[in-house]
Amino acid sequence: MNDMANTPNTTQQFSPSADNTRMLRDAFGQFATGVTVISTTTPEGGLIGMTANSFSSLSLDPALVMWSPATSSNRFKYFSHAAHFAIHVLSDQQKDICEAFARNGHAFSDVDHSLNAHGIPLIDNCLARFECSHVATHPAGDHVIVVGQAHDVTFKSGTPLAFYAGKYGTIQAT
Repeated sequence: MNDMANTPNTTQQFSPSADNTRMLRDAFGQFATGVTVISTTTPEGGLIGMTANSFSSLSLDPALVMWSPATSSNRFKYFSHAAHFAIHVLSDQQKDICEAFARNGHAFSDVDHSLNAHGIPLIDNCLARFECSHVATHPAGDHVIVVGQAHDVTFKSGTPLAFYAGKYGTIQAT
């Protein structure tokens, strides 16, 4: 690990290369994000989920969202071209769900959920949920960008689970 990354008020400058991917990861980690779990079904009919912080809104009309799974993930094949999927924005009370899906894509046996009309697992009590159909997949280095159109959206107020510099936290509106 880069010791300077943990030293307050130390600025680093570098040109990204294969030799300094840890520094690049640390730099990317300076952007605080929300935490999501993406869910779909496997071709065999099994339920599968993946923790991701690469989610973003993309368009209001049509209602498009995007996220970016790593091509090296052993779950990549289930998500890169899934016809239907759901994106769950987690609350600060759902860190355990985040960690469960980071470890195990088949963690639904330990998570309260239901199935939508397409058989996609829907996690209960999220801050927001976007039930989507696949629109496009675009190559993006060691990830792909998955674009989905949201057809059903559910949301409520609450405190989001946040991720910053490799740690969990919260974001409070002021």
